[in-house]
Amino acid sequence: MSLLLLSLVALQSAAEVRQIVSFRFLPGKEHRLAAGSESGRFLLSDGFDFFRILGISSLGEWQRYVESLRGGPLSPARSTNGSPSPVRLSSHRFASFPCGNLTMTSCPTAAAIVVGNEILSGKVSEANVYELARVLRSSGVLLSRVVIIPDDTETIAREVRALRADCDYVITSGGVGVTHDDVTIAGVARAFGVPVVRDPELEGLIRRHYGEKVHENHLALANVPEGARKLTAEGFAWPLVAIDNVYILPGIPEIFQRKLGILRPHLEKAGAPFVTRAAYTRKDEAVLKPLLDEVVAQNPAVEVGSYPRWNDPKYETKVTFDGKDREAVERALEHFLKLLPPGEPQWIE
Repeated sequence: MSLLLLSLVALQSAAEVRQIVSFRFLPGKEHRLAAGSESGRFLLSDGFDFFRILGISSLGEWQRYVESLRGGPLSPARSTNGSPSPVRLSSHRFASFPCGNLTMTSCPTAAAIVVGNEILSGKVSEANVYELARVLRSSGVLLSRVVIIPDDTETIAREVRALRADCDYVITSGGVGVTHDDVTIAGVARAFGVPVVRDPELEGLIRRHYGEKVHENHLALANVPEGARKLTAEGFAWPLVAIDNVYILPGIPEIFQRKLGILRPHLEKAGAPFVTRAAYTRKDEAVLKPLLDEVVAQNPAVEVGSYPRWNDPKYETKVTFDGKDREAVERALEHFLKLLPPGEPQWIE
């Protein structure tokens, strides 16, 4: 589970007030729940009593909770046919894991937009998300969504608009260059409703770099959304272009990684970076499941992952423990180790 998106729809009838709430724990798993006045409880359809963790046991408490997030009373917008429209709580960005525990402690979140027909067509392997995720986690930021989209201006604009409202950081990869399919700058500009302009400082850098070989098409690299800022860092000649919470990076892996060096100092330090421990076993996942269920239930501040390996003589399942509280992560690991049979694990990291 990662970023929590809330949509609230109020439906009223003569008999009762019923709230239907849609939750999406990225990436993509949706839960729906409903509660009426006859129950006074909210239960996720898969049995996870989420509101019990929040300490909410009635419709009124839920409404007050949402009001506190939005900074005002609920007033669901109405569509043209008079039915209620969803209210997006986009100004509050929450990570349900693992910035503390499952009490909705706020944690900075990020989304990556990978732009490129070459990725979607299988012509080029995507390599940048892996590097981005490592930088984000070392800065205490949770990467909560990754989308891969074609070289299309409107598609880019739509994804940027949606994700910048839900996440603290949006990082784009690819679509920055001088050819017809390099449309990320234009897409980001459209998302903000601003024109694309030529930046004099960037143009000067380009002219000095190419010298007499400079071509008019090279200068397209100096185009930015109007109002964009340029981020720099010691040892980097070329700045990173950003506008609001959107950071525009090129898709070439070598250059992308260098740009991450500029991005890193601008990431909010959300306390300590994420801590990861791992145990390697020769046990099948099915055998480990009861053990994992117990560890998960008793260590809510830690994300537990299980990753099987095929045809490896060294181990069969890698179990990971992630969180921002080092002591909590260590407790979860020790809990798991105590449940293992003699001879396990093979090793820990």
